[in-house]
Amino acid sequence: MRDVVIAGGGPVGLFLATELALGGCSVLVLEGGEEATSPWKALPLGLRGLSAGSAEMFHRRGLLEAVISASGTDAAKVGAAPDAVEAPDPRDVSHFAGMGLDAAGIDVTALPFRLPSPAMEGFMTSLEAVGSVMTERATALGVEILRGVPVTAVTQDDESVTVTAGGQEYQARYLVGCDGGRSTVRGLTGFDFVGTDPLFTGYVAKVTFADPGQLSFGFNLTPNGMYLRTPLEGHLGMMDFDGGSFDRSKPLTREHLQEVLRRITGTDVTLTDVHLASSFTDRAMQATTYRKGRVLLAGDAAHIHSPLGGQGLNLGIGDAANLGWKLAATVHGTAPEGLLDTYTSERHPVGASVLDWSRAQVATMKPGPNAPALRRLVHELLSTTDGTTFAYRRTTGLFNRYDLGSAHPLVGSSSPDFRFEDGTCLGDLLRQGQGVLLDFRADHALQRAAKDWKDWQDRIQYAAGPAHNDLGFSAVLVRPDGVVAWASGETLDLETFEQAAAHWFASPQN
Repeated sequence: MRDVVIAGGGPVGLFLATELALGGCSVLVLEGGEEATSPWKALPLGLRGLSAGSAEMFHRRGLLEAVISASGTDAAKVGAAPDAVEAPDPRDVSHFAGMGLDAAGIDVTALPFRLPSPAMEGFMTSLEAVGSVMTERATALGVEILRGVPVTAVTQDDESVTVTAGGQEYQARYLVGCDGGRSTVRGLTGFDFVGTDPLFTGYVAKVTFADPGQLSFGFNLTPNGMYLRTPLEGHLGMMDFDGGSFDRSKPLTREHLQEVLRRITGTDVTLTDVHLASSFTDRAMQATTYRKGRVLLAGDAAHIHSPLGGQGLNLGIGDAANLGWKLAATVHGTAPEGLLDTYTSERHPVGASVLDWSRAQVATMKPGPNAPALRRLVHELLSTTDGTTFAYRRTTGLFNRYDLGSAHPLVGSSSPDFRFEDGTCLGDLLRQGQGVLLDFRADHALQRAAKDWKDWQDRIQYAAGPAHNDLGFSAVLVRPDGVVAWASGETLDLETFEQAAAHWFASPQN
């Protein structure tokens, strides 16, 4: 019997698999698709944006360089200079409803606790690039991946889960559904999936234009919808506000796509060929809980929304990073009571916030006589310093903050990439998926604690020494997912440290 079966071998399922393998779990990934690669995962149709928060997570697992390389991205555009002392100002900020925002308008004083890192910016990638890196890492860690085995049945009891896939039964202590927006695991297990109905049918296609000069690059809002043209050859996106009625209802013919494109653009543009095409909607739905017994959900299986802002993949990677170490500790019996339930309590609000951000963009883009006035007003507000800073904080993925019961502004937030004077940074220390206690003053009390708690050595790594910039902290306890669990100023409070460590990692006596 495996420790964990993961249904779905996309980037989220594979990232979760590597997290569990780092935690010492035996993991089986069941993927319904036959092939690891396909035109839908490659450019241009597999184009996705990774946020700075996701880049930081890849950095913390030693994968950032590989993902950047596979994506054909310049690493210098993603991270700070290797010898940087101060964090550079943000160079990019996401759009809102197709309206671009200028990163020069961000108030950096409103972005606390920033330090230089190889992951300061988001970048464009593809599902194929991320999937290839994660497949290689998962395989190297001993994860078993089976393809062409769609899940058809799920049963569970108090001790295990039985999954039927490809005509075979597989038993595990836990099952995680990472099998997409139409998740079979979610349906078979009876998760409630609630939300809002669609306003548009969206299209993504690889086409050949007879007259591409008629179409502008970038996001183009028109009185009848929106179209997107990127520099990638033949890449076309459209939003047709039909209430989602066309989605998957009829074949996607060249004639239909051309009719929609002409109506939206107000041109007589001609499509000579459609190589690949798919439709989607802005239906925004979320599971009311991410766990039912021994079955959990992550990624699109737990929440779906329109692709506006490119937050879907990033939201899923955040789910996997949050869940992996908690589930591994639960499997091994080292988890504090209720640890696994904090997966839902921490990630569900983040998912709900992204869904609302998506809904707001769609509402702003919906055609109508008052739409241009609304868009102008929203753009004016977001283009102010406060507005641009707000949009950056909402989309960059670096400023989510979990409620961990502490008023300290760093606790519950993603940790800065503290760097010791010997060059070692926090990202280096997090590569094996352990928690990290950073002791910048080499405090004797913390040193004694680290020596006494030998039973924690496989869960908390102790690192002491002066930092290039400790931001005024004497010590910081970081969870395996890079979230700060405890932070101390100049005066060390050992009692609150012990409480925080026991809360997240359990006491040695357990």
